[in-house]
Amino acid sequence: MATKFNIQKGDLLIAEPFMKDSNFKRTVTLICEHNAEGTLGLILNRPSIFKVTEMIPNFPAFSSHVNYGGPVGMDRLNFIHSYGDKIEGAFPIVDNLYWNGNFEQLKELIRKKMIMPQNIRFFSGYAGWEAGQLEEEMQDNSWIVSKNNPEIFKMSAYMWKEILEKMGGKNKLISTFPEDPILN
Repeated sequence: MATKFNIQKGDLLIAEPFMKDSNFKRTVTLICEHNAEGTLGLILNRPSIFKVTEMIPNFPAFSSHVNYGGPVGMDRLNFIHSYGDKIEGAFPIVDNLYWNGNFEQLKELIRKKMIMPQNIRFFSGYAGWEAGQLEEEMQDNSWIVSKNNPEIFKMSAYMWKEILEKMGGKNKLISTFPEDPILN
């Protein structure tokens, strides 16, 4: 769905530098779905110390951590990957980037070593907005939208700053703002 702000699947929402909501402070959120019913995204830069094998019983040996994807549905595991042609039911986001799919098939492909950790990321929870909610937040300047996104699987915990720097202009300046301006 095109909106005044033209938010689309695959866009990155970058939290404005002084966002007070601790769930989204200095986050970068990948938009996985955006339509008339609402928006769903995954926070990309909130890693955890937990491996997927520690969180999911009987998960095959695999070296990948589970990231914090957002405050909604914390009991639900989401994943993004580049294996859309191999995992049935995967939802396309943008070129060679997919969201979820057949979980049992994913585990079997991991057992067969057909899935590599560098091409998949796991998330506990997700970020969700009801219809019109994200647009209201955009009008309040809570988010900066990046449409020219770097390689998602190579991004770091510092991607908030890195993406803003690469965007240039006023966004490069925003990337230098301290988290707490009182401490500046």
